Amino acid sequence: QPGAEVIGGTVNKTGSFVYTATRVGADTVLSQIIKLVEEAQSGKPRIQQIADRIAGIFVPLVMAAATLTFLIWLALGPVPALNYAFVAGVSVLLIACPCAMGLATPTAIMVGTGKATEHGILFRKGSAIELLARIDTIVLDKTGTLTRGRPELTDIHLVEGEENKVLALAAAAESRSEHPVAQAILEAARARRLDLPATGDFTSTTGFGISARVAGRRVVIGTQRQMERHDIDVTTHQERAQIFASEGKTPLYCAIDGRLAAIFSVADPLKAGSREAIASLRRQGLHIAMITGDNRLTAQAIARAAGIEQVMAEVLPQEKAAEVRRLQGEGRRVAFVGDGINDAPALAAADVGLALGTGTDIAIEAGDVILMSGDLRGIVSALTLSRRTLRTIRINFFWAYVYNIALIPVAAGLLYPIAGMLLNPMLAAGAMSVSSLFVVSNSLRLKRFRPPLPARA
Repeated sequence: QPGAEVIGGTVNKTGSFVYTATRVGADTVLSQIIKLVEEAQSGKPRIQQIADRIAGIFVPLVMAAATLTFLIWLALGPVPALNYAFVAGVSVLLIACPCAMGLATPTAIMVGTGKATEHGILFRKGSAIELLARIDTIVLDKTGTLTRGRPELTDIHLVEGEENKVLALAAAAESRSEHPVAQAILEAARARRLDLPATGDFTSTTGFGISARVAGRRVVIGTQRQMERHDIDVTTHQERAQIFASEGKTPLYCAIDGRLAAIFSVADPLKAGSREAIASLRRQGLHIAMITGDNRLTAQAIARAAGIEQVMAEVLPQEKAAEVRRLQGEGRRVAFVGDGINDAPALAAADVGLALGTGTDIAIEAGDVILMSGDLRGIVSALTLSRRTLRTIRINFFWAYVYNIALIPVAAGLLYPIAGMLLNPMLAAGAMSVSSLFVVSNSLRLKRFRPPLPARA
């Protein structure tokens, strides 16, 4: 619409237009988004923040324990008391060194993200691993995410006129649009080698359809809502549109000069591996939902084919983020998977946004996790790896804390009345090193990760 703001880096999917630059460089919205992403990447996972707070308490407690140990041995220890006091105090400091605690999260995150990269999964920040491991709901965009994003014109139900003439007028009108459905109609016209008339007065309304003047005739193409906006009656032909929709096809009405001329049906097949990925996610107890602007019948047919239980249909692009927030309001931890510019707000609103690397730049910038191949089986790999990484971090922390709780009393001289000896400071240092080696070795086990469902390269 005239006067509307266009964000730099936007992919134009609705036609051609002229715009004026009002902000450049660091002042642009795209630059601000990039800055936010960089700031997010420098953040720590929540579990690391908790560990840092515990370490902030643990270190002073160890210093106090070492001091108390020194004073007790100095006051009550055998001759030479000072020697015993120094040995016990230093042993407590050495054996309680929080190296293992400090290594618990970074080593696991480093190995986990590195392994993810090998399999085409990019975590934009460490916290995304923890958040993804905790999600219980995945919302999938349909076009280009669940499906191939390359629709094909499958049927033309002619209402009036000649089929080739109607198709030529429709293709000419859609020639100013870059929407995948428009490309399907154009490809069908080109396959028939039809001549396309000149087009003018083009208007596109996201979620509704397009209108244009072609060879002096007004052509309107789109959903039933688009027809209603232009006062075009389609009630007598709704049954045909519903039949197309029940077959998983998207019906599009085409009106010429205010009268319905044809109903097109466009099909967008599921991506290879989509059913397999969704079945695997459901076996893991995740709730799967699909969101689309398609009519409910079409959406339900596609969802059945993919094995998805919940469908959010006839959702306008600007409403996707609101649907994500609604699910979060129900207490769900939501991951959103999308690839288009219209998916960016929903990707940002979700607890974790998974963007397909085959999608738009703005969607990729908004995502917390990027699946480079665009194969949905990558979701299964990302989820499995994130859960294993989080489990590894927990094991690392358990070892580090249990080790300290168990050995600090030994270093302080707990066994002296029984064995008649103190822990040698060199042995204490060695024990501390063993603890750190265990944490690192446990993290390196993630290098053996293999994707449950290998994605297409």
